[in-house]
Amino acid sequence: MINIINNRSNPYFNLALEEYLMKQAELDDEKLILWQNAPTIVIGKHQNALEEINYPYVKENNIQVVRRLTGGGAVYHDLGNLNFTFLLNRDNFVTTDFSVFAEPIIYCLSNLGVRADFNGRNDIAVDYKKFSGNAQYLYKNTLLHHGTILFDSDLSVLGQALKPKKKYLSRAVKSVQSLVTNLKPYLPDDLNLPTFKLLLAESIFAYHNQPYQEYELTEKDIDVVNKLVVDKYSTWEWNFGSAPVFAYKKELTFAGGSLTLSFNIRHGLIRECKFYGDFFEQQPVQELETILTGQRYEETNLQSLFEKVDASQYISGLTSKQLMSCLF
Repeated sequence: MINIINNRSNPYFNLALEEYLMKQAELDDEKLILWQNAPTIVIGKHQNALEEINYPYVKENNIQVVRRLTGGGAVYHDLGNLNFTFLLNRDNFVTTDFSVFAEPIIYCLSNLGVRADFNGRNDIAVDYKKFSGNAQYLYKNTLLHHGTILFDSDLSVLGQALKPKKKYLSRAVKSVQSLVTNLKPYLPDDLNLPTFKLLLAESIFAYHNQPYQEYELTEKDIDVVNKLVVDKYSTWEWNFGSAPVFAYKKELTFAGGSLTLSFNIRHGLIRECKFYGDFFEQQPVQELETILTGQRYEETNLQSLFEKVDASQYISGLTSKQLMSCLF
């Protein structure tokens, strides 16, 4: 096993690095990565990002949103959170039971005087509170297993960022809310995250009875990862557009009456759009529906559209700003 040194906090790079090491890197060794993200919401492969996040809060606080390869629920990362990734040869494991991969983490904490337990399907907990969620992805003969460790995260931001304000109807996987905690209060007072990161790396190698080895990313590695960032991980198409089919319905009362709008969205595009209610038309509202159909359900795109198309031209008394407030 080798420890891949990655001190970057760019979430797009970090998720792209996992895919690169799993699918393209010419390294035969099994791999460990300990890494951190700047404030980010990482959503599961089968989730609708808009269903999982408090969009206005996330936007206002410059929190990034990125989709990962693994399933499961949405999680919040910041620099008080430490992530771990194992990339292993599937032939060396008779089971992919999540608890097997939690054991090195539990072993490290036990050496620090903290009792942690594997809890439920994919969590590690201390004092019955979750501090780590785990997920897996299998590609050919490589198993990716990764998880979070809440060390000293801002839990107030976590609570706000993962509290969606709008309701969508879809078959996307929904996140399960859990009582969470940081590890720091349970650890020795002088133990900071950089030191814990080093101790965890050494402990994982000791648990597996392997000599500690490091690997520094080469310029070639970094170039390929950055290409994945540009082509995939930083794109709207991957992070929002690849959401499962979903529907959105909203009622609005405004100066000119009342309005109900109904959207069906597939692959991030508005496939059906209907406006109905108690209002007066300036021009046939069907024209506005036609204009919106086929558009990306994305804030910047629709704001640009409404700079050219005034909603009040179709629905008397309704401003484009009011309409946008319903959509996001």
